[in-house]
Amino acid sequence: MQHPDVPELAHAHASPRPIHWLATATAVAGVMALSSLVQPGHATAAQPRDGKAVAAAPAAPARPAPDADAVPFPLECGGTVEPVVARKATGDLDGDGSPETVAAVHCDSAMGTPPDAVYVITRAADTGKPRLVATLVEPKERRTVTALTVRDGQVEATALGYSSAEVPSCCPDVEEDVNWRWADGAFHRGSPEATEQV
Repeated sequence: MQHPDVPELAHAHASPRPIHWLATATAVAGVMALSSLVQPGHATAAQPRDGKAVAAAPAAPARPAPDADAVPFPLECGGTVEPVVARKATGDLDGDGSPETVAAVHCDSAMGTPPDAVYVITRAADTGKPRLVATLVEPKERRTVTALTVRDGQVEATALGYSSAEVPSCCPDVEEDVNWRWADGAFHRGSPEATEQV
C-alpha cells in the first residue's frame, strides 16, 4: 500500500515494455550514424584579437624557378656549336618570394676547356616567361665553374682560371671561391681578394 505523503513517480508505475527499448536503441543508432557522416570541415578561419572569425586566405602556390633551357644565351659559339648549361642552381636572390635560376653556360666544344659564362634568370613580371637579367661571369674572364649553389640569398661558386695568358687553356692553374649578393639594384661580387659591383 502506498503512503499518501509520498509523491507518485511516473516511472515507478510499471516496467518499460520491450518496444520502448527497441525504439530507444534505434534512435541512438540513427544519431550515431548521422554524426559519423557529418564531420566538421578543416578550420579555415583565423581568430583576430577582436574575437570575430575571419576567413583565412589560401596560400598562393609557389612559382617554380625559371627554366634555364628556355632562355637564349648571348654566347657566340660559331658554326653548329650550341651553348649548353653546365651547372645551375635556384633560390630567391632578391627576397621577393620567387626563386631565380643561376646558370653556368659554355659552348659545347669537344676541344680544350671552354670558358663558362654565369647568368641570372628570372621571370618577367608581365608574362611570367624566363628572361636573362644579369651576367655574373663573362666568357672573356676564362673561368670554368666547378661548383655553383644558391644559399641564403647568395650565389656561391668555385671557379678555375689561369695565372697568366701563357697557361694553356686545357690546364687552369688557379682556383677561386667567389660569391654574389643582390643589394641596391645590383649584384655585388665578393671574394677573398676584392668586392666589385656587376
